Amino acid sequence: MDELPHLRLVDTTQSTPYTYAGPTGGSTFKLPPRDPSKHAAKLRQQIEAAQDEVRRHRSVLERKPEGFTLTFESDPKYDLKLESLENRRAGITLVSVRTVADVTRGQVFVPEEKLSHFLNTLDKYAKSVVISVECGVRFRNSLEALGSEDVNVKIGVSKHPDIIRATITASPSAQEQVTAAAEKFASIRNVTRKNAPLVESISSIRLAVVEDFWEEPFPLPARDEPIWWEVWLHGERNSAERRFSQFRELAVKCGLRVTERMIAFPERIVALAFGSPLQISSSIELLAMLAELRKAKELASSYLIFSPRDQKAFADDLLQRIIPPPPEAPAVLILDSGVNRGHRLLSLALEESDTQAVDAAWGTADHDDEQHGTGMAGTALYGCLSEAFSLGGRLSLQHRLESVKVLPPPPKQNEPELYGSITAAAIALAEIQNPQRNRAICMAITTDAFDRGLPTSWSGAVDELCSGTLDDNRRLMFVSAGNVRGELSSRDYRYFEWNIKNAGVEDPAQAWNAVTVGAYTEKVVIQDPALKGYQPLANRGDLCPTSRTSLAWPEDHYSWPIKPDIVLEGGNYAENGGGFRTCHDDLSLLTTILHPSGRMLEPTRDTSPATAQAARIAALIWARYPKLWPETVRGLLIHSASWTPAMQARFEGNQKSSVQKRLRCFGYGVPNLSRALFCLQNTATLLYEGELQPFCRDDSAVKTHEMHLHSLPWPKRFLEDLADLPVKMRVTLSYFVEPSPGRVGWGRMHRYQSHGLRFDVIRPLETLGAFRKRLSRAEWEDPKDSNSRPRSTPETRNWVVGENGRCHGSIHSDWWEGTAAELSACEHIAVYPVIGWWRERHHLDRVSRTARYALIISIETPRAEIDLYTQVKNSAQVVTEVLAAEG
Repeated sequence: MDELPHLRLVDTTQSTPYTYAGPTGGSTFKLPPRDPSKHAAKLRQQIEAAQDEVRRHRSVLERKPEGFTLTFESDPKYDLKLESLENRRAGITLVSVRTVADVTRGQVFVPEEKLSHFLNTLDKYAKSVVISVECGVRFRNSLEALGSEDVNVKIGVSKHPDIIRATITASPSAQEQVTAAAEKFASIRNVTRKNAPLVESISSIRLAVVEDFWEEPFPLPARDEPIWWEVWLHGERNSAERRFSQFRELAVKCGLRVTERMIAFPERIVALAFGSPLQISSSIELLAMLAELRKAKELASSYLIFSPRDQKAFADDLLQRIIPPPPEAPAVLILDSGVNRGHRLLSLALEESDTQAVDAAWGTADHDDEQHGTGMAGTALYGCLSEAFSLGGRLSLQHRLESVKVLPPPPKQNEPELYGSITAAAIALAEIQNPQRNRAICMAITTDAFDRGLPTSWSGAVDELCSGTLDDNRRLMFVSAGNVRGELSSRDYRYFEWNIKNAGVEDPAQAWNAVTVGAYTEKVVIQDPALKGYQPLANRGDLCPTSRTSLAWPEDHYSWPIKPDIVLEGGNYAENGGGFRTCHDDLSLLTTILHPSGRMLEPTRDTSPATAQAARIAALIWARYPKLWPETVRGLLIHSASWTPAMQARFEGNQKSSVQKRLRCFGYGVPNLSRALFCLQNTATLLYEGELQPFCRDDSAVKTHEMHLHSLPWPKRFLEDLADLPVKMRVTLSYFVEPSPGRVGWGRMHRYQSHGLRFDVIRPLETLGAFRKRLSRAEWEDPKDSNSRPRSTPETRNWVVGENGRCHGSIHSDWWEGTAAELSACEHIAVYPVIGWWRERHHLDRVSRTARYALIISIETPRAEIDLYTQVKNSAQVVTEVLAAEG
């Protein structure tokens, strides 16, 4: 599929006077039409055909077969009644669900002797009509008199003592007669079939195939292509050993190779196996054990076990495939303990002139025993090296490295109050050396969390550097959220509970303008036999055990920015049954070290490599779009991020309180490099970079000045023709504030932020005039009369974060899902100011300053064949973003 560049909005903005206008103000399960008798007969035939296929292909086992897995499919654009597919008492388990091309597929394990459950469900649907009625209490005897051998009358409980509600179950042949009799004294509320929501939601039933369990976003390997699989078995943790043994028995008979180790979760057991899809699909019993299939991850430990000589061979092989970055490429600037440039995998992207130190007497080499800075450099350049080693073909580096040493070698130590100035001095050195270079500044050094989210001199300095207050040079900085350290080995430590209650992000990670990076993990496989009996502390997709969150801040600090902003891979930890926890190479990333022994590779973990990966993504965005502002690159990172299923499960539901907790634990989730770089045919991402003046003088008074109204280039007729096609719209607003970190209470006069910006989208039934009036008192007929406030059009869309939840900090992102027809009516977005100290503190003479901002809007549909991109691109209001290759 083509990777298409983002689009820029041009000539879409109208400035209009702005004055704050003050406060403003369950779906039905849809079923496709069915002919009950024909539909029930078709599904029964499909179940019996699946049963016959099982009997024909059943292999001979020494033990009794447990069952098999059926795949239930919906009609396109309809859902399955998933909760009704499962019957835990009968051992019938829904093991996985996937949606492909608008069709929902549910894989259901059915015990050998329990297939009759679904056949009975179909029989009741085919043979039973349920008539819901309502009548007065005086007709109770008449209602009961309708009962017979073929007609069942069940009287329910009503909230109203004078009214009876009942259900009458009859055969289809008796429906007309029973309905006519009941209508003489009762009102008919509903007529349906027994089990109709489940049965009518099912389009087809068949035996599950290997493709049904594939959970990766890329295609299943060819049927005869062997790979390492991460095999997720359904089963309880307390029977994991037995379940794993059964799986190994079947897998070996199918020609698969299985490792010795497995992981047990509450309802899943994970194993690694090597083989082809054909081998897996050769056994119905093996398929019956599956819940999911994923591609196994490359482990850092696979390379760490090699000798220094073999590690050098891997490095040499990679070097032969690398195309070095051009001199003008963007850079990741590492602020750390220095970098050992002599490492052959680093020197080709790190010029000697780009390695500096705040104090020249410190030297530029990495003095840290663990070579933290050198490891950061390797991750910032390559990501996890195990992935770079496993890729074939040429590797073209698109960005460079820079290093400024900000930590002195022992025994000298920086004074805490100098951290802000040291950071500024380090950045200045790099900028003097290469003033025109785009750079993502990466700092994974933090201090204590005692400030609990409140600004400090260090975090204030970071915000000031980003905002360009002193030199009008905006900067993009990445700061780690900090790690849980010694507490991890404490008896009192409880995974996740400690992270959200006791481990607040560390200074300066509370900075408003910096991208604060936490860590999550996908690493859950332990292969080392020495760790037998250990389990990974975090589940796949969940919080890295050392990552800090802003949920640990006091609730009255929740009006401060959402931190972390994003999370990336930080590795995992292992725990034995006795509560002992340890890090391990199997659960780590792989990076660079230059050790006296000749060792070139080293494990790394926690929020440090996560921060380096985030900075790497930013540099890659700049390599593709060199003219973007730092605010825009930051916005694209957040805009591309999403939560994993494990993150969703931590704070279930889309209630705004749950969403806020999820944000303060995981930020906006894991950024997606492809989404940050490209559009696809069925997506369009629009970028706008501009500035407005938030405040102005009006005689002796100072007031809000203007808002921007953006008209969006939606292909209105095209969207209207798509009607009920599902679409998603996401909006991200990114800007930098000038900080005022002095602790003066942050009241009306002493707010931390210089100004704030907000966005709002016109509502589906709202006129443009009503939209303007809802936002700005200046649009009212009499702005001085509160009684002239126009009636507000209600919001009918469900924004995930919500108007109140997205207003924290200096980056705001939200999204909603609806129909193409609804999107066609959302043609305008407003960006408007809210109060900051620029307005209140007149003596500082900031009233007339302008504020830059980046606005990112994307629309997408799950239907890959729908060409939204071209429709939007053809508008006169957009241009294709200029790429580096186009000069």
